[in-house]
Amino acid sequence: MTQPVITEGLSAWSPDRGLTPAGASGERLLVADSWLVRDGRVRGLDRHQERFLGSCNEVGGPPLHQLLKFWRDMTDALPRTGEWFPRVELAGDSMELRLLMRQAPPLGTSVRVWATGQADPRIVPRRKGPDLDTLAEVRGRASQEGAEEAVLITPSGVVLEAATASVLWWEDDTLCLPSPMLPVLPGVTLALLQERALHTGIRVAHRERTVTELDGHEVWLVNALHGIRPVTAWMGGLLRAAPAKRAPEWRTWLEEIMKPLPDK
Repeated sequence: MTQPVITEGLSAWSPDRGLTPAGASGERLLVADSWLVRDGRVRGLDRHQERFLGSCNEVGGPPLHQLLKFWRDMTDALPRTGEWFPRVELAGDSMELRLLMRQAPPLGTSVRVWATGQADPRIVPRRKGPDLDTLAEVRGRASQEGAEEAVLITPSGVVLEAATASVLWWEDDTLCLPSPMLPVLPGVTLALLQERALHTGIRVAHRERTVTELDGHEVWLVNALHGIRPVTAWMGGLLRAAPAKRAPEWRTWLEEIMKPLPDK
């Protein structure tokens, strides 16, 4: 059976029928993953697969052979033209596998961030999916301050990540990021940037910093949709955003490593 291309809405998957249109069920989201597809090209798709399958296994999801079949059908269903932001899901007590097909929103080249760190409200910070609605509420509060994103912090004030992105920053010639021992999501784009830094001889360091200590540094928010967005303004505070001197070169590199989707 050939899986037809899907260009909108929610589809549920079954081993016999593949992906078929489905209505919103209201079931709780156990696992989710998403990425940018531009004209049939995607960045780090194998890493998204690894993260999604690992999270499904963590919650006692479907057996591996079904997950792999779902992934093949899902990949076949992705459009090869246009810009899209698909999301794969595992939902509900029935462990239903789903594909939410969405057009990509306008992509940002910079970002305004709320200068006040937000207490981390997530229940499962290392697994994408269960806390998406809660994080949307955090971003909603940030928008009231004229910002597009907010930074989550530990009870002691240490920077973790943003509501929808990993946080990186530069201290002199060192690329810095929070420790993976902290409750942070294992970001796919973050991992790609770390590897590039290591392969090109750039020092990478895990450091604990408060939001205030990011003052005057080149700070990036990175995720699979926008790639790298340098922070160009801190809203509601006195923090200074440094010029994004390094970001253009790294953004170009992220574009260059996008690969065609597998043939059907």
